Amino acid sequence: MTTVIAFIVIFGALVFFHELGHLMLAKRAGILCREFAIGFGPKVLSFKKNETVYTIRLLPIGGFVRMAGEDPEMIEIKPGYRVGLLLNNENKVQKIVLNNKNKFPDCLVMEVEQADAEHDLFIKGYLDGDEEEVLRTYEILPDAVYVENGSETQIAPYNRQFASKTLWQRTLTIFAGPAMNFVLAFVVFVILAFIQGVPSTEPVLGKLTKDGSAISAGLKEGDIVHAINGAEIAEWPDVVEIIRKNPENELTFSIERAGEEMEIPVTPNISKDAKGRQIGVIGVYSPTEKSPVKAISYGVSETYFWTKEIFFALGKLITGEFSIDALSGPVGIYQSTDMVAQTGGVIYLMKWAAMLSVNLGIMNLLPIPALDGGRLLFFAVEAVRGKPVDRQKEGMVHFLGFALLMLLMLVVTWNDIQRFFLD
Repeated sequence: MTTVIAFIVIFGALVFFHELGHLMLAKRAGILCREFAIGFGPKVLSFKKNETVYTIRLLPIGGFVRMAGEDPEMIEIKPGYRVGLLLNNENKVQKIVLNNKNKFPDCLVMEVEQADAEHDLFIKGYLDGDEEEVLRTYEILPDAVYVENGSETQIAPYNRQFASKTLWQRTLTIFAGPAMNFVLAFVVFVILAFIQGVPSTEPVLGKLTKDGSAISAGLKEGDIVHAINGAEIAEWPDVVEIIRKNPENELTFSIERAGEEMEIPVTPNISKDAKGRQIGVIGVYSPTEKSPVKAISYGVSETYFWTKEIFFALGKLITGEFSIDALSGPVGIYQSTDMVAQTGGVIYLMKWAAMLSVNLGIMNLLPIPALDGGRLLFFAVEAVRGKPVDRQKEGMVHFLGFALLMLLMLVVTWNDIQRFFLD
């Protein structure tokens, strides 16, 4: 149960902040955002605030912000249509009722001759019961709504649509999603630095583990290490290096404690590093420091470090050193989250979430159709050409890209499931 909650919180936070980046910059540019969604598929929860419907959907495989103009507007009023018009006090159209007009007794029923709800914002036609049969024209308000089957959909004048914005505004709106993932990772690393401190290079012992040889030998947190076996110690990495090279070999620590010099013999226990090699450990953590400057510096360095590591791993995937089996989908991320939750609790989960956030930011910036990076690539082409790529052609590329991504997701998820049951 703990793992399920951890997975939902982590996944939800990563997607929420990613989509929040898109939403904030889109609204700043004046784009009408119809929906802000976490997940895909059927709606589980939804509510509307101002112009936007906020939804949580069933399938935890991403999220989206549905902006006006990204897809063709679904409602088009053609000549011959009979619609109901609800007007405000200035005789401007507030609502256009497409069906079930009998539920709106105050509406004017019109047979449409011409309508434009994108550019000039007007509707003209003949009203039922008008004995003079005059062709009447009404102005449509920029925030008017269509009413169909009891549901309201706000119209999208062209100046509220994604395509109407400058290349710079569109670029920022799309780039803001991945950028927010890097910001989130940075913030989480900074919070971690405030909670547990930032590793220091000073040769001072940090916390000691209960079962380590350091505590059993008599070393204490805060001891200053001046030398080991007579070799002078300048910084913490020197301590680590000597210990690692001497598993089960007694070492004499020359330390300072409360102004008093003393020597304490310590024998490192045997452990193994990531490559399976034997190393020495004594059960002591590096010293830490807590300060705003150190915390911010740590946030920057950790975000940069994991960005570099993920790009390095992607390079191996491209060169064939990693296969598709090395990739993980939602199931694999769930399994990894379970392992992290069992190993280290909240601190490790926070670090895991920050790493995943960097990963999500990078993945979305790759120039792959249907991802943010693919869209940014089309914007780059537009900047070079001086005009946008044909929307239908671009839409087809993104559609095919999305289909291939879903296929890849299925393959990766199937591999994750097989690993889960085999393990």
